[in-house]
Parts: sequence; structure tokens; C-alpha cells
Amino acid sequence: MEAEWMAEAKCRDMDPGIFFPSDGVGVQVAQKICAACVPREQCLEYALVNHIDHGVWGGASERERRRILRRRRMAGVAAGN
Repeated sequence: MEAEWMAEAKCRDMDPGIFFPSDGVGVQVAQKICAACVPREQCLEYALVNHIDHGVWGGASERERRRILRRRRMAGVAAGN
């Protein structure tokens, strides 16, 4: 099922391969596209909530999303959750 924000995403009519790069240069290309995308935050949150491990989502690489999730877990632990 498609989320509403997906209809406004810049990537909707692009080759999905752009967002699943095999190198750092490819990640930067995808991130530049994402930087100008209106629903970027919703896209990133979608990837985080659904534990999507591959590709660039909401402008964040796989490594960046792992860091975000790690910080969120640590903040939850620190807050006593």
C-alpha cells in the first residue's frame, strides 16, 4: 500500500537503481535528489519505522539510518523507556 507522501516524492518517476547505489558517489547523487524533495522527512521516517536496510531513503544512507536508530535507542534508554 502506498503512503500519501509517496505520490509527491521526487523519486516516484525515477529509476529506483539511483537510490540503491553501490558506491559513495552514487549515495551522494541520491542524497542530492532527496535534498530537494518535499516529503523527505516522511520518507526517512518510513525507512526507520519499517527497518529498511538498503538504499537511500529521505536523504539518509544505510549507515546514517543505523546511526539515527542507535541514537534513538540510546535516548530511550537514557529517558528510562
